[in-house]
Amino acid sequence: MKNKEELRSPIKAAEYEKLPAEAKRLYRPVAAKYERLPTACIVLYAVAALCLALYVAQGQSVTFSDWFNLQVSAPVRGFLAAVTAWIPFSAGEAAVLLAPIGLGLLLWYGIRYRCDTWRSACVFVGIILSILATVFSVFVLTFSAGYRGSTLDKKLDLADNEVSAEELYDTAEILIRHINEETANFGFYEEDFSAMPYSMSEMNRKLALAYDDFCADYGFIRDNAGRPKPVLISEIMSYMHITGVYSFFTGEANINVGFPDYTIPYTAAHEMAHQRGIARENEANMIAFLVCIRSEDSYIRYSGYLNMYEYVANALYSADKDLYRQAVAHLNQEVRDEMSAYNRFYDKYKESTVSKVSSTVNNAYLQTQKVEVGTRSYGMVVDLTVAYYKAFPED
Repeated sequence: MKNKEELRSPIKAAEYEKLPAEAKRLYRPVAAKYERLPTACIVLYAVAALCLALYVAQGQSVTFSDWFNLQVSAPVRGFLAAVTAWIPFSAGEAAVLLAPIGLGLLLWYGIRYRCDTWRSACVFVGIILSILATVFSVFVLTFSAGYRGSTLDKKLDLADNEVSAEELYDTAEILIRHINEETANFGFYEEDFSAMPYSMSEMNRKLALAYDDFCADYGFIRDNAGRPKPVLISEIMSYMHITGVYSFFTGEANINVGFPDYTIPYTAAHEMAHQRGIARENEANMIAFLVCIRSEDSYIRYSGYLNMYEYVANALYSADKDLYRQAVAHLNQEVRDEMSAYNRFYDKYKESTVSKVSSTVNNAYLQTQKVEVGTRSYGMVVDLTVAYYKAFPED
């Protein structure tokens, strides 16, 4: 049953004051400010309109996108990364987890106190939509240009050619040689998994040094203060088949620390690539590989080589199973045991329903950013790796 206050008809405050005392009991005043959009929201919509124009311009010009990504987005990303770097937890994760609660409270408040008339209800909806418009603006200012700029093969001056099974085999052999060399520098758990011999904060420091070195050599990427952060919902992310995610609205690289140790440095380097403006997944994979293998730390190099080997080996298996078996035979037994252990670990999450939903959403997002093949674009890193070792052959 509604109380007496709710049963009274709402009218504008100015009209309410003109009513005689006896008539006022039939009405309740609605503040005029609730029936017009706040100035702050109007400003946010104006910024969003400007960002929409920039978003369209990015889609029309690769040159403009490259310039925007380096000269405009990079400083904004750097600012967000510096602000959130001091927060000991992932602000992006906290925002996502608290968003449903916040939205529920906001709707309750609006329905209870702000939506007395159709006009005030429309204004309240306009306020909520201005928040979404702000998220879009941040995306355009920080990240969207990375999807529309020149591709990494052009930035690294790599040939974009068809890859043969023999070339895949040759590349796999190079990676295997490096993997076997690195395994001599650290031990393994009894469960057949290698152990990262330091904390995540130390790993971040080592990766930051490797990025400093890499960014100093290449003009298309600008370094910043971003450091990866572990997430609390790592187990949930595992069921979603997500090893890491970049939060563009907070500038944070978020890492699923529930996966085996050997995946974590490479995943962290991947998300740090996003922090530095490399938007496309296959390109972030390639940058992560190049950064990891130039690290002075053996375990980080091992992580880079082994994770890239898995991409190349999967492609080689599809192209020529005999060559694949020849390559695998050259891996150290410890490494083969680690890969087998990973397969056993992954079986728990392999067929989860939530992963299918996550994959569908991710595909849709990638396709809106003109990544035509969706999640399959992750496999294009194989072509880049083959082209890299053809351009820079090892003795």
